[in-house]
Amino acid sequence: MSGWGSGALASRRAGPLAYGGRVPQPPTVPPLAGGRRDPAEPTVRRASGAVRVRSARTRRWAFALTVASVVGIVVVWRVFVLNRTGQQLDDAAFVGAERGQSRLLLVAEPVLSVISVPFITIVLLSAMLLAVLRRRVLLAVQVAVLVGGANLTTQVLKHMVLERPDLGVGDPLDNALPSGHTTAAASVAAALLFVVPRRVRPTAAVVGVLYTVATGVSTLVGRWHRPSDAVAAVLVVLAWAGVASMLGRRGWVSPGQDPAHGVTAVVVGLLMVGAGAGAGAAIALRRGLTAVEAGTLEQPDQLVTAYVGGALGVLAVTCLAFGLLLLLRRLADHPVDHPGEALGAGGPGGSPHNPVDARP
Repeated sequence: MSGWGSGALASRRAGPLAYGGRVPQPPTVPPLAGGRRDPAEPTVRRASGAVRVRSARTRRWAFALTVASVVGIVVVWRVFVLNRTGQQLDDAAFVGAERGQSRLLLVAEPVLSVISVPFITIVLLSAMLLAVLRRRVLLAVQVAVLVGGANLTTQVLKHMVLERPDLGVGDPLDNALPSGHTTAAASVAAALLFVVPRRVRPTAAVVGVLYTVATGVSTLVGRWHRPSDAVAAVLVVLAWAGVASMLGRRGWVSPGQDPAHGVTAVVVGLLMVGAGAGAGAAIALRRGLTAVEAGTLEQPDQLVTAYVGGALGVLAVTCLAFGLLLLLRRLADHPVDHPGEALGAGGPGGSPHNPVDARP
């Protein structure tokens, strides 16, 4: 027998003894009833710790989020642009922004001056570079789709698709829905939420909410936009975030640290703040409707109420959007170690020996 054959035979004979009489097998996920295997569960774990995951569930949730966002944009447009009462309420908030404007502009103008084409380009390229450095080329493509798609869609909708009919309310201004500045701020914040490591995502979500709300409310303070314009802009970004998430595919992901408790705490906090702001916006809306019926909407207190209610509406929608996006990112990039745990897309590519870097 050749040396190679004798060595291989000795290795096979010594293998079970080296492991206490058994040959270790890679762990697999138990099959479901009927011998089927859940397509959303990992099929095998490699010695490197990488887990293969699938993206079908993530795509379903991302598609649902996109559809819901598009429906929201249509609803906002029909209620506050095509409807006379909606125009009256929106315009009341626009006029109410005159109250205290001189002082608030000291804060709003620096926020608005940041947004520019060079700013968006620099942030986009930086986010894509970060994704590439983490060996996640497809993630860079997702970020480009998100930022480019959202900002292009806003310009097309505002200048070519949506119209604002003259219903005899306020100044017959051209359509300004969605807000370009709010879209830029929200898309940049969402892009960073895509590319930062998992342990930083909860913080990135909070910072993204603060920046987006600051920009959206600043457009109200400067009387550049009405509340519905800023709300529609956030929904445009959320829709494209769903589209970008659907581009993820199955791959091998390094487990890393998953701050589940941190994500849960931030999501719950955002939803609670959003619910509180939404309740305040609903109260202001109800008072506005009553004032429209009574013909008192132009009174100073009603104008201020509409203004504050519009700002609360922007806060509510932004908190909801980033809370849902944070959940979607955890689903899309969270390797599952135990059967039955919710699972989405792993990294966008990679191999068992060179998994994409999903570590913190």
